[in-house]
Amino acid sequence: MVVLNKIYTKTGDDGTTALGTGERVHKFDQRIEAYGTVDEVNSIIGLVTTQLDESSDDNKTVLAMLSRIQNDLFDLGADLCTPDKGEKLEYEPLRIVEAQVKRLEKEIDELNQHLDPLRSFILPGGTPAGATLHIARTVSRRAERQMIRLNSQDNEQVGEFALQYINRLSDFLFVASRFINDRGKMDVLWTPGENR
Repeated sequence: MVVLNKIYTKTGDDGTTALGTGERVHKFDQRIEAYGTVDEVNSIIGLVTTQLDESSDDNKTVLAMLSRIQNDLFDLGADLCTPDKGEKLEYEPLRIVEAQVKRLEKEIDELNQHLDPLRSFILPGGTPAGATLHIARTVSRRAERQMIRLNSQDNEQVGEFALQYINRLSDFLFVASRFINDRGKMDVLWTPGENR
């Protein structure tokens, strides 16, 4: 259980922060960059939820999915915050599991079945929520790059399902943006070389 009685601790004034293991690292550590970017994605998704009213069934569907994703992203942050060094900890660390990845894949397929196949790339836009989901998508891609960079470092590891989850998330956000853009009718299509 998380208990936050005091918001500031002053322990980070020296430019370090604590991981879930208690180990202190620089705030620019690659692990901090990774889960900080995951938090950024979560915040952008929170903004999207304020842009979607519940007057349509499509919006209600996406809002329910986004709510689950926001919770998953806190799980992912907790996963990344506690490095797996192969050592026994005093507690069972929270990890992203395969069921979370599978649920995300199922929801991508559920939304995508209502969309016409793409004949061009999509430009970010359409509705405010659709455009904001594209921002979340690009930031989730950055989080994925940072997690892969972390995983490539010596003595660092990112879980297989954590990597799969962040990869699927950007796909979900793309499909969700199309879905709330009136099931793709408000998508802005790229026209190659249009302004030459």
